[in-house]
Amino acid sequence: MENLRISPGPGAPHGLIIPAGELHEQFSHASGPGGQGVNTTDSRVQLSLDLGTTTALTEVQRRLALDRLAPRLSGSVLTISAAEHRSQRRNRTAARERLAELLREAVAPAIIRRPTRRTRGSHRRRLAGKRERAEIKQNRRRPGLD
Repeated sequence: MENLRISPGPGAPHGLIIPAGELHEQFSHASGPGGQGVNTTDSRVQLSLDLGTTTALTEVQRRLALDRLAPRLSGSVLTISAAEHRSQRRNRTAARERLAELLREAVAPAIIRRPTRRTRGSHRRRLAGKRERAEIKQNRRRPGLD
């Protein structure tokens, strides 16, 4: 098994490299139809990474990842399963890609929307529309005795 490289992105400008020793792979029988080889191949892959002890993340990245991935964690261990392919090699690749994508999204900083002022023109148009509507409703009323 080789190191997992995660491409650069927001929150990880130089990318991430997860050492192979920190990734734990487990293989088992995949469920579903399979023919003759169904009972002999362990094609399902479970890929685990302990986010609490990994050396690939900085403390800020670790805190972000632990907070954002909390529902998916067992303790501080993130586990990804892949069984969509018939071959173990393709499932290993799929699990690694899924783990990389999850970590890339988890360490990215939150996008904060800064509220902007409405333009003077849009403000005027809004008020003009309100005045027109009020005038329409005013004209529907029964005339007074004046």
